[in-house]
Amino acid sequence: MLKEFKEFALKGNMIDLAVGIVIGAAFGTVVSSLVADIITPLIAALFQAPDFSNLFIVLRNPTEQTFVSADAAKEAGAVVLTYGVFINAIVSFLIVSVALFFVVKGMNRLMRQKAAEAAAPAPPPAPTAQELLLAEIRDILRAQTVQ
Repeated sequence: MLKEFKEFALKGNMIDLAVGIVIGAAFGTVVSSLVADIITPLIAALFQAPDFSNLFIVLRNPTEQTFVSADAAKEAGAVVLTYGVFINAIVSFLIVSVALFFVVKGMNRLMRQKAAEAAAPAPPPAPTAQELLLAEIRDILRAQTVQ
């Protein structure tokens, strides 16, 4: 059983999977930074909102006070609909989707090129020594019958 696990782990599948997970985690960090530090402020500037994550609606406010942030409202016991956090999640999802689309598109192009190269007809094999000798004999016999 240990031998089978060793063969499985050392195949390439496990290593490919591990590399994919590490790259995926790093990619997630980059996308999160892109959304939080670049795209969200640009979109927030268009809508004159300082921060999407702070866009909220108070649904029920037992204290009747005015809140500056969603966190402050939640701490006071108000029921808060934080639609700005949802907008951030949608923006993140769209960016990841677009990025993955381009990755998959590139991989598909490479796979098509590889399939086209594999489907190209291979050149005919070189004649063997025996075939060369038989062709030479044939040529000599033809030359004799022509004379």
